[in-house]
Amino acid sequence: MTTGVVWRVLLALAIVVCAPGAGATQLTVFAAASLTDVLPALAAAYAKSPTDTPTFAFAASSVLARQLEAGASADIFVAADEEWMDYAAARALIVADTRAVVAGNRLVLIGPAGQAPVVIDAKLPLAGLLRGGRLALGDPAHVPAGRYARLALEKLGLWSSVEDRLAPAESVRVALMYVTRGETPLGIVYATDTRGAANIGVLGEFAADTHPPIRYPAAVVRGTAALPAARAFVAWLSGPDAAPVWRRYGFGIATPP
Repeated sequence: MTTGVVWRVLLALAIVVCAPGAGATQLTVFAAASLTDVLPALAAAYAKSPTDTPTFAFAASSVLARQLEAGASADIFVAADEEWMDYAAARALIVADTRAVVAGNRLVLIGPAGQAPVVIDAKLPLAGLLRGGRLALGDPAHVPAGRYARLALEKLGLWSSVEDRLAPAESVRVALMYVTRGETPLGIVYATDTRGAANIGVLGEFAADTHPPIRYPAAVVRGTAALPAARAFVAWLSGPDAAPVWRRYGFGIATPP
């Protein structure tokens, strides 16, 4: 399935599931796959006072940034790292003065439920723990979670032992699915992805100093016909009223770089 087809399917599903009520300003939000659970909850909290009702298309940040570059229509972009927001900014795809960090996250190693926890450091026998299987993670070439995972493993000196035993996924949620289905014995995902996931357990957390800070930047997409509403929603996402919802879903309240 091509990237374009994937995006159209995701957007169609988002509109069906989250279609706004009559008379509301329809904001279309392109958002990182790891935000699939929290953003609808944030939208529900936001909609208690404004009439603007966001809809969502979730995919890897790389896919969404490239869709914007190709001319796809959206009002807001929320990425899983600064790099893909920088990509959008460099191509004048966003309104620069609306950019804000809205949340943070943590990186964890996951495996089957009931498996003993491990200490994630340079002594971790990661290749041995795979028992001949593969390590699921977002594709490091395109997916922020995969890039963070690679940087963390490189920092710990573990990357070379597993780089030929990867199961690279098109998004962090697909990497999670590989482990929940038993297709891979281990995976590296965001801590928030494990919330409510069946058949898996968190084996350990990567120390914050093994990878760059995991920040989610949001910005209004240049050319939107709903500029005031889009500005208001991005500002709300990074404000104090949204903070309790972010925390309830396991996200940190990140500080700007």
